[in-house]
Amino acid sequence: MRPLHPIDLIFLSLEKRQQPMHVGGLFLFKIPDNAPSTYIQDLVQDIRNSKSIPLPPFNNKLNGLFWDEDQEFDLDHHFRHIALPHPGRIRELLVYISQEHATLLDRAKPLWTCSIIEGIEDNRFAMYFKIHHAMVDGVASMRLMEKSFSKDPATLTIVPPWCIDSRKQKTKKPNLVRRLGHTALNLKQQVTATPAVFNELFQAVQERRYNPDYVSSFQAPASILNQRITASRRFAAQSFAFERFRRIAKALDMTLNDIVLAVCSSALRAYLIGLNSLPSKPLIAMVPTSIRSDDSDVSNRITMILANLATHVADPIERAKIISRSVKNSKMRFSRMTSSQILSYSAFVYAPAGLNILSGMLPKHQAFNLVISNVAGPRDPLYWNGSKLEALYPASVVFDGQALNITLTSYLDKLEVGIVACRKALPKVQNLLVLLEQAIQSYENILNLDVIDVE
Repeated sequence: MRPLHPIDLIFLSLEKRQQPMHVGGLFLFKIPDNAPSTYIQDLVQDIRNSKSIPLPPFNNKLNGLFWDEDQEFDLDHHFRHIALPHPGRIRELLVYISQEHATLLDRAKPLWTCSIIEGIEDNRFAMYFKIHHAMVDGVASMRLMEKSFSKDPATLTIVPPWCIDSRKQKTKKPNLVRRLGHTALNLKQQVTATPAVFNELFQAVQERRYNPDYVSSFQAPASILNQRITASRRFAAQSFAFERFRRIAKALDMTLNDIVLAVCSSALRAYLIGLNSLPSKPLIAMVPTSIRSDDSDVSNRITMILANLATHVADPIERAKIISRSVKNSKMRFSRMTSSQILSYSAFVYAPAGLNILSGMLPKHQAFNLVISNVAGPRDPLYWNGSKLEALYPASVVFDGQALNITLTSYLDKLEVGIVACRKALPKVQNLLVLLEQAIQSYENILNLDVIDVE
C-alpha cells in the first residue's frame, strides 16, 4: 500500500466526464518483412497467455488515499485488440485515438488500458497505451514503456508494458511498519519544507514588483483556448527533425526547450490570427518540469513553470528572447529549493488554479492559457517482438478553461509532437502541425541556416 502524493490527489480530484485525467502514448511499429501473416494474432495471443505478474503501478488500484494491490486483476479489462477499417491510413488511426482518448478509465480497476491496433498501411501496427496521470508523470511513463522494448531486433520475447519477467522479480511486499514509516517520512518532509516555501513566496511577491520577466499566475489573457470543454477530443501528431531545433538553439544561444516553446508560440500566434482571435496580451504556457532525482518510475515528481510566450510580439527573434528570459527566471527560483520544497511550493501556488479548473468559478481568469510539455525520450532504436518502433506520439490532458495541450518527446533523431484539443472548442486544430513546420522554416530563414533532410 502506497500513500497518494498531493499532486496525485489533485489529478484525481480534477477528473470528470468531460475532463478525463489520463495521459497516453501512441507507438507505431514496422512489422518485420519476414513475419508470418499471423504475426499480430500471434503477438496478441502470446500477451494474453503471458503468466508474468503485473508490475506496480499497473496492479495498483485506488483504496481511499492509498494505492493498493488489485487482488482480482483481470487482463481482459485492460487489454484490447482492434483492426482499423480499410485503407488503414494514419488519418483513420488518429480518429480512433481521438475517440479512445476521450473515454474515462474505470476507477474500480487499475487505471490503465492498452490497445493493439492492426491494419495500418505500409505493413505497420500500433499500440495505444493510456494511464491515469495520478499514477505516473511524463518522465515516469516514458521509463515504464522503455522497459518493455529491446534495443536488439533479434529479441523476440514479448514483455507487456504492465509486466516484468518473473525470473527477475525479487520484490517483497512492505510490511505494515515499513509502510507507516514511509508515510511518516513523507509527512515530515512536507512539514520541514514549510519555512523555505513561505520565504520563496515572500520573495516572489517582492520580485513581481520590479522584474519584467516575472510571470505570475494572474496575467494570462482571455482567449479562445480558454473555453469550457466537452468530452470530444481531437488528437493530431507529427514528427520533426530534432537537428533543426538544435541548430536554431545553437544560433540563438538558447536552450533546446526555449526553441521548442518559441516554435510553438509562432504556430499558436499564426493559428489565432487565422481565427481573428489573437489576444493583445501574451499567452502564458504552463510548462511541466521534472524534479525527479532518482530512477523511479511511479507517481508524480513534477512542478510547473509559467512561460511568457510573447505572442503579442511579431518579431520571432525578440519573441524567443522574451520566452528564454521568462523560463530562466522561473528556473532560478526553483534552484534555491529542494525537490520537497518545490512540490510544496507548487501545490500552494497553483492550488487556486486547480480549484478554479475544478469549480469553474472564474472562467475568465486562468493561470495559464495552455500546457506545453517536452519530455526526453529514448535515443536508441527500440524493438518489440522484432518490430521496429518507428514513432511514439504523446497524448496528454485538457481541462475546463484549457482546451489545448501540446506535448513533445524525443526519439532517435526526431521530435515527436502530440496535440490534444477539445474538438468542439477549437476548429481545425490539426492545422497547428502545418504551422509548426512553417515556424521552424521561419527561424531557419532568418538565421540563414542551410536546409537539411527532414525525413
